[in-house]
Amino acid sequence: MFRTVLVANRGEIALRVMRACRELGLRCVAVYSEADRDSPHVAYADDAYLIGPASPAESYLNIEAIIRAAKATGAEAIHPGYGFLAENAGFVRAVTAAGLVFIGPPAEAMERMGGKTAARREATAAGVPVVPGVLEPVTDAAEVCRLGKEFGYPIAIKAVGGGGGRGLRVVRSPNEVDEAFAAARREAEVAFKNGELYVEKYLDNPRHIEIQILADRYGNAVALGERDCSVQRRHQKLIEECPSPALTPELRAEMGAAAVRLAKAVGYVSAGTLEFLYQDGRYYFLEMNTRIQVEHTVTEMVYGVDLVAAQIRIAQGERLWLKQEDLVPRGHAIECRINAEDPLHNFRPALGAIGAYHEPTGFGVRVDSGVRANYLVPSHYDSLLAKLITWGADRNEAIARMRRALAEYRIEGVTTIIPFHRAALEHPVFVAGEATVNFIPRHPELFTRTAELMPPSTTPAPVEPAPEPRRFTVEVNGRRFGVAVFGDGVSAATVQSAIRTLTPRRAITKKTTLAAPVDGVISPIQGRVVAVRVAHGQHVEAGQVLFIVEAMKMENEITAPHSGTIGEVRVDVGTTVEAGAVLATYQLTT
Repeated sequence: MFRTVLVANRGEIALRVMRACRELGLRCVAVYSEADRDSPHVAYADDAYLIGPASPAESYLNIEAIIRAAKATGAEAIHPGYGFLAENAGFVRAVTAAGLVFIGPPAEAMERMGGKTAARREATAAGVPVVPGVLEPVTDAAEVCRLGKEFGYPIAIKAVGGGGGRGLRVVRSPNEVDEAFAAARREAEVAFKNGELYVEKYLDNPRHIEIQILADRYGNAVALGERDCSVQRRHQKLIEECPSPALTPELRAEMGAAAVRLAKAVGYVSAGTLEFLYQDGRYYFLEMNTRIQVEHTVTEMVYGVDLVAAQIRIAQGERLWLKQEDLVPRGHAIECRINAEDPLHNFRPALGAIGAYHEPTGFGVRVDSGVRANYLVPSHYDSLLAKLITWGADRNEAIARMRRALAEYRIEGVTTIIPFHRAALEHPVFVAGEATVNFIPRHPELFTRTAELMPPSTTPAPVEPAPEPRRFTVEVNGRRFGVAVFGDGVSAATVQSAIRTLTPRRAITKKTTLAAPVDGVISPIQGRVVAVRVAHGQHVEAGQVLFIVEAMKMENEITAPHSGTIGEVRVDVGTTVEAGAVLATYQLTT
């Protein structure tokens, strides 16, 4: 048994886990990077500990710092959330070696199912159908070309340690292999510190269906239905729903039984998700996510089970209290991910400071968010701001409720994909329950409608400083303490540098666009240059990809604004650039 849980994550999932801890009577501890000092999850926690600079590698991926924080704050257990170290078997072993409880699967089960090639081998052994492909990592682009010829194009190059669409490239012809292999490896190394890749046949028009399971340490396991996650951009989910409009009760039971069989075969414990592709009446195992999923919320709404609380109870040694025959879906739930992205520019990350902020409410509406008014969105992490979930007695009611909630959701100061969601939920293909993973690329009219729904540019009103007392945060040896100061004559400037004011930031009063001082190629976003594909004196055509800039865990292509000859290339791979930075100039013609 444990009484204090450290949450090794940030944003909305950190808050989600902490709320479950509070309801179970547990104390919760937050960790935070220097970029997250003012984040809501830090303010919510019973205790908070600074673990490093903004870079994830130096903070949220820093195993030693996280365990040190757990020891310093008296935490006896660690919940990893999703992303970061959630599927890192080395982290699980380090937590256990430190005498702490890891709230999740054992390292051995994680290794058997966390690696994509290993999971495919386990699925094959358990008699679960898999997508045609290799069972071992590929070594080079030449091997990928050979496999493309064997399986037939298109094929998918995927990260062995990957997830969330990172380290994944679809290849439709042999001449695309070299560039796709290099890009997938580069992205996999950055995201997972594991550049291994594998290859499988790419299905042209499937649905993305996943099965939620819960398992205890005594060999009991159940399936909690499925989620349809087919609406995706860049192979990353945007809209999820439960149950899938494509599955019959018989197929649901069959896929659930296959998922439970595989989980039991590898000794899995805790919550987990088995992902499948479904096309032409057949399903194929894709991978297993050995953690809680972003979209676990829709399963909770339909099955009435708190999955995060279940993880904690299982970690405390409880036997599974759920029986498969009792798990019957009730109604329908939909989740829309509210990302800080510009849907009209290929879902490009949209950084900035949130001004006014208002979440929708009402019957059947749930918001899991990690932001607030007057909050600066960091550039170092995922673009997810919040998750909006609606429940209805049937799918039509859930859609109607989601439309209403989206129309009421107000986020000023940053561009979000709310208008895209509104367009998607009124599209006849989605309404008919026929969306596949090609829903977005095959329906460009979505973006025409999105443009019509984009809010007008507004100037948020300034936020006045909070009245007395003045509130500060004292940070001592990496831990935070609140201080209230009454009376006049005290300002933040008079407090030591480790003391930061908690009064709200002033909202940005004007959006500014940085214009190029010269004829050049401009970065529209802040980020890190991960590829340079142009050199001095090179002739380029309008629209040609010249640079790739990574921001919010996504690679963004920066193209030539017009044809011409490149003059100076001002950045190298690894350079961090601000929005509006000149990456290269054009030569002047004389």
